Amino acid sequence: MSTTARIYTRMDEFDDEYIVSVKQAIAADKMADRVLTNLRSLEGIVHGFAVDQLVHACQTATRAERAGADGDLIIGALCHDMAKILTPYNHSSVAAEVVRPFVREEVTWIVDVHQDFQGKHYYEHLGKDPNAREQYRGHPSFDLAATFADDWDQTSFDPDYPTEPLAHFEPLLREVFSRPPRD
Repeated sequence: MSTTARIYTRMDEFDDEYIVSVKQAIAADKMADRVLTNLRSLEGIVHGFAVDQLVHACQTATRAERAGADGDLIIGALCHDMAKILTPYNHSSVAAEVVRPFVREEVTWIVDVHQDFQGKHYYEHLGKDPNAREQYRGHPSFDLAATFADDWDQTSFDPDYPTEPLAHFEPLLREVFSRPPRD
């Protein structure tokens, strides 16, 4: 971008040169820093559980890592509830959209549907269908989503579980969120 380039105030005025500069600015964005800030903000949000949402996120990721999950899935486990800082209701879909450009589609799908899979363990208490996961039966990642929900997520409210801290996952998180985003 030239030093005399115009800063536009309306998108319908953008030119090719300006679009290039915007794309460069977006590419230089510190996405990993913003995700880490978001995750840290989960500290203290308890919602009646035995641990706060940051510990829950780290515990879910710890269980995934110890089970041999790959990096994308570990980051999905770490970030699956990150949108609870905004809303506990449709947090799954919001978190899925945050990770979508950086992890493989299978992980995005699991993050998006994890609530219905986890519902097997508590939906009946809310008057909802505890078999909500069955609507996804036949999906190629159904079994992995069940493992995610049953073995990692719904068990990760244990204050005595030896949980890795967020700092343990930071290098992997930085690697994943520094990838060129998929469209």
